Amino acid sequence: MKHALAYLKSRGGYGTMQDMKAASIQTREIAQLLEDGMIEKIKPGLYRLAGHSNENPFRSTLIDVCKAMPKGVICLLSALDYHELTTFNPSEVYVAIPHSDKPTKIIYPPVKTFFFRERLYTPGIVRIRTENGNVRVYNKEKTICDMFRYRYKLGEHLAFEALKMYLRRKGANMNALQKYAEICQVKSVLIPYLKALAA
Repeated sequence: MKHALAYLKSRGGYGTMQDMKAASIQTREIAQLLEDGMIEKIKPGLYRLAGHSNENPFRSTLIDVCKAMPKGVICLLSALDYHELTTFNPSEVYVAIPHSDKPTKIIYPPVKTFFFRERLYTPGIVRIRTENGNVRVYNKEKTICDMFRYRYKLGEHLAFEALKMYLRRKGANMNALQKYAEICQVKSVLIPYLKALAA
């Protein structure tokens, strides 16, 4: 089992069943490591070393989701939380995938999947490199505009709160905000909020 643990450590703490078998790690070893709590199953065929990540727990769950869903992008409430633009603490990881893709069944953490059409899926993706893996997340401006797009489903007050918090930031970029408002087709919704906050 030492070989299996060393292999996972060398791969940033993550490994697939296929790769581990190719590295001469037996299925029974993986099962024993799971039973002993030394590794955790993220989804069928994907494992992580327990306690390996030196990230904070929230960021660690985002890495897990991005590892499990190669096209997944952290979005909406989870992206707001990542960018510190909300006081709300989501109980699920909100993730966007292309409209034509099938959702991935993840064992942990709980995930809420959103299907974005190509014109809404591609713009605004930021890739954050970490020691344990990459996080794909929408940038602040795209996230705020997505929140206004989903305001009736997720709460208009959360979208408005995020906009207020964003505008207080030193690096608030009105041009970028309007650009993504056009992409998300929420410019006519967003402008009155901007005018109200500027009054």
